[in-house]
Order: sequence, then C-alpha cells, then structure tokens
Amino acid sequence: MSTSPQGYVHISVRNAQRRAARVRSYREHGGTYGAPSPRPLHPVQEGAPAPAAAEAAPQTAPLTVLAPNGIPGPQAVATETEARGFVIYVGMDESAASAAGTSLTRLANELRHYVESLVPGSQSAAAVAIAPAGAPGSDLEVVRQVLGDPTIQQAARPDLLQAPAPVSTRQPGVLIDLARREVQLDGEGLNLTYKEFELLNYLVENGGRTVGRDELLESLWKNADEVPNERTIDVHIRRLRSKLGRLSGTVRTVRGQGYRFYEHPEVVVWAAPEYSI
Repeated sequence: MSTSPQGYVHISVRNAQRRAARVRSYREHGGTYGAPSPRPLHPVQEGAPAPAAAEAAPQTAPLTVLAPNGIPGPQAVATETEARGFVIYVGMDESAASAAGTSLTRLANELRHYVESLVPGSQSAAAVAIAPAGAPGSDLEVVRQVLGDPTIQQAARPDLLQAPAPVSTRQPGVLIDLARREVQLDGEGLNLTYKEFELLNYLVENGGRTVGRDELLESLWKNADEVPNERTIDVHIRRLRSKLGRLSGTVRTVRGQGYRFYEHPEVVVWAAPEYSI
C-alpha cells in the first residue's frame, strides 16, 4: 500500500494480483485456501531460538483507514457510472432563425428555460457556436466541430480549429440587440415596454452626447395621444434603470441637461449589418 493523501487509499497492482491468486487457490482446492501446512516433526524445545522472521506468522497491527466520507474502515470503491445530463446540438444559421422571427440566442434561452420548467431545480447552460463565414459543411457538422462534440468520428477540421470561441448565452452583463429589439441582463431577457426600449435605443444611437428632455419628447412622443411632460420621461428612465439592475449606470442623468448612454465593458450592443448606428 503506497502513501496517499489523507482520506484516500490506493491499492497497488501487486496486492490485486495477490488477491486474485488467493481466489484461484481457493477454487482449485475445493473451497479451501491451499493444503494445510504440515505440523513440525519436532516440537520446539524450551530455550531453543525462535523461528526465523521469514517463517514466523506476520503480526501487524490493524491500520485504521479514514474513508472520504469520514467513516473508519474499508469502504467499497464505486465503479458504476451515471448519467448527469445531456447535450443537444442544433444546426441553424442566424438568417434561418431571423426568417422565423426569432434568433439563435432567444431559441437557446427558451429551450434552456423550458428544461428548467420541466424539472425545477435543474441547471442548464447554452452556447452559440461561432464559425468562420462560409465554412464548408452542414450547419450541424460545423456546430459539432466548433463545440468539440466528443462523439463525432471524423478528425478535427483545420479550418475550424481557429474558429472564434463559442458565445455563452448566459454571459454576464447587458446585451442590447437593436435589430431584434431585445435586451438581456446576465442571459435573462428583460421585459421592457415599447417606450422603455425606444428610450434606450435613442440614447444608444446618440451615445456620444447628452440628449435633452425636449429632444426626447419631440422624437419619441411626437404622435402621442396625450401630451407628455418632463416628468413622464423621468418616470420611464427610472423604470428602465431599475430593469438594468447593477448596470443601471449606463443610463445616466446629466443634471440640468438630460440623459446620456455611457459605454461599459459589460454592456454589448449588437446590430445587424444593415442596422447602422
């Protein structure tokens, strides 16, 4: 038995072989561990020297073993395996999702939330595979290669070895998707009202300057049935900042001037190529 960290016992191959040999001996001799040892022909006379150490029966004190669970004594070694979850690879490009009125990020999050609703307390994570534009092969093949599916048999493709890392749909921070009018905080979709998103969108588009209340009223409430006032904007801004949580500081009040959007390392703005800001 080799020296091991406290709480673990490593049994050597030699000991395993010895146990196997004893089992074979037990079976070969009809259920006994070998033939009985012959009794000595001449008893040991009084005063005679003791038998040699090699011939004496080993006398070792029992060794207390502390198992990982803290229970003294030998413990069974678990060799069984168990299922701990599953993975679903979905082959679909962003244009196909967009044509269906959704996005890959939204689909991934909805599937994740659906699983968690079926089994309360379960944990899940999702990632969107990012591959070089025009990479050959089906969408599913590319996704499995980029995400490192261990079950695929074909060798890793060199053109995908340098592909950008997958994007986690549960990444921390705020994601503002202007093209799809979606906002996420730490991977969770924010339920913004129409005016709240319009306010955020307008401030993002004019992120390099402070936007006055009069300009916001003229741009966003020009065709409103009711004529709003500056207090109306203050209420919408307060609700918007509340929903942005710990990153509410990206929408700031400039005293006496209006409001302004400030960039932050954890705030990402996505826009389609044709959606320029």
